[in-house]
Amino acid sequence: MNWSGLENLLSGVNKYSTAFGRIWLSMVFVFRVMVFVVAAQRVWGDESKDFVCNTRQPGCTNICYDHIFPISHIRLWALQLIFVTCPSLLVMAHVKFREGKDKKYVELHQGSHLYANPGKKRGGLWWTYLLSLVFKAGFDTAFLYILYRIYHGYDLPRLSKCSLDPCPNTVDCFISRPTEKKIFMLFMVVSSALCIFMCICEMLYLIGKRIAKLVQVRHENERVMFADQHELTTIAPPRSQYRRTDPTLGDSQLSLNRKEKIKEGTVTTTL
Repeated sequence: MNWSGLENLLSGVNKYSTAFGRIWLSMVFVFRVMVFVVAAQRVWGDESKDFVCNTRQPGCTNICYDHIFPISHIRLWALQLIFVTCPSLLVMAHVKFREGKDKKYVELHQGSHLYANPGKKRGGLWWTYLLSLVFKAGFDTAFLYILYRIYHGYDLPRLSKCSLDPCPNTVDCFISRPTEKKIFMLFMVVSSALCIFMCICEMLYLIGKRIAKLVQVRHENERVMFADQHELTTIAPPRSQYRRTDPTLGDSQLSLNRKEKIKEGTVTTTL
């Protein structure tokens, strides 16, 4: 399967993602897709050919293999990676829809834009992005549960017992390289759990940032309303009314000062 096309497609989501989203995408392609393509497919490539049971009864080995491995790990992980990465395309599709809508709006309104930044996570795009995180975490969790239920845990036993028809009795079956396969399976499980953790962190970050912004806007609105309802008025007279008269001045000096003030007022009025 060619994963380069999917990688190139999802790389465009990086510019619309938060820091947690970029880390998640790097973990998916470095620790999951690369390991899946380079190593895991080769390790599980011989699982059917090298599956051996200690019987020569025709059909017994195939029946036991189908019972022990209801679905191949490789195919299950391939489905998991496809389902986990597809929700990111919802965000890109929403952004493209916004860009097309903004382009039509510019043509109709002579250069005026409908969106200042179509990739800004506001309004419906914010909900689309949050929903994509819920889908990604949900798909990873569901596939981890399916893997646990099918194989009764995250372990590959060296020896498996099988007594299904047409086997003549209970036979012992052996898989090739069980330790190496167990290590790769645990690595994929741990990487999936880390991706789930990163999705949860990003959801908490988005919700916390949105709540903080709403609280800030509400606080600003309350402050504006308080300022409008309590407009400041001049409640104190000018300082000139509180000028004190020097008690040491005589009556003649006081009358002289009054005359000077009257004269200044007359000059001002004339001007």
